[in-house]
Amino acid sequence: MALPYDRVYNFSAGPGTLPLDVLQQVQAELLNYRGTGVSIIEMSHRSPAFEKIIHEAEEDLRVLLNIPETHRVLFLQGGANLQFSMIPIAFLYKHQIAEYVVTGTWGEKAMQAAAIEGTAHAVYNGKPENYKRAPVISELDLNAMAQYVHFTSNETIQGIQYQADPKVVNHLICDMSSDILSRPVEIANYDLIYAGAQKNMGPAGMTLVIISERLIHRTPDGMHPMLDYRLLSEKKSLYNTPCTFSIYVSGLVYKKLLREGGLSTVQSKNAAKAEALYHEIDSSEGFYTGHALSDSRSQMNVTFTLPSEPLTTKFLMEAALAGMVELKGHRSVGGCRASIYNAFPLEGCLALATFMGKFAQDNR
Repeated sequence: MALPYDRVYNFSAGPGTLPLDVLQQVQAELLNYRGTGVSIIEMSHRSPAFEKIIHEAEEDLRVLLNIPETHRVLFLQGGANLQFSMIPIAFLYKHQIAEYVVTGTWGEKAMQAAAIEGTAHAVYNGKPENYKRAPVISELDLNAMAQYVHFTSNETIQGIQYQADPKVVNHLICDMSSDILSRPVEIANYDLIYAGAQKNMGPAGMTLVIISERLIHRTPDGMHPMLDYRLLSEKKSLYNTPCTFSIYVSGLVYKKLLREGGLSTVQSKNAAKAEALYHEIDSSEGFYTGHALSDSRSQMNVTFTLPSEPLTTKFLMEAALAGMVELKGHRSVGGCRASIYNAFPLEGCLALATFMGKFAQDNR
């Protein structure tokens, strides 16, 4: 069945699919935002209209994630990559240690950035086995003197995901860029969560940070203003011009998720989407091979390989002709990757699963 507006099933790892009804609302409001006479992309971030937008975005996000008053919400810039550096600059000093649970490429990049500031120790590193699993916290030998423990909840390249919230004594910091809002989260377990908007929230540009007051008070004096969590919090994310358009669209997504039942509903839908693809992989009698171990499989990024490179090329070409695009896997893993973030429809997963079954049958 053809999709509206000649759209395709977009399996991009990011920027990812956004809800069609949100895009339609953006389209309707783009030229004249709710009677203001200006577009949202022309609007002053100091205007009453935008102040209402950013305030409602925070309030709706607090309800969605059940964020306690002990944590502050920041809408920043620079993506997860800036947070890789901003966190150790603020909270890791020379001659101190931070511990990193490295389950994929992004965790590795975060640790490399931290090593510029202080000692970044890989308490677990899955690189020798090309990142196939996420270890449980109980198997890690954590140092009680470490300034913080950092992990990545979902690795987009390898398709590795934590299935529950870890809990540690140290300050726990998490990169949730690719699975934020995909399930309920126990925010109290974390001192800092960060996530780029472009997977599950909105357009690229805005970076969400949820930070505990106990950690924010550790921000040292004399920080560069744009790297100062305490200052950015005091200015309510308006120290400088924020990513107004991304915040606006993300706010619309938050409202949609609340209308549709919240994150427990989202989690159930995501499980059904991922199961359709993993079932096809597991029942293919070895034609498709999943990259991640079964207990660490991501519900956001389904990674798998085919028996040969020529077959992979053929698969990608025929899938694109069938209206399924951006399925090529990252070069470090190869094969294919289906990114199925919150807004990606179940129908797209079922279409891909059907295509996979027929392709395997025709190409054995």
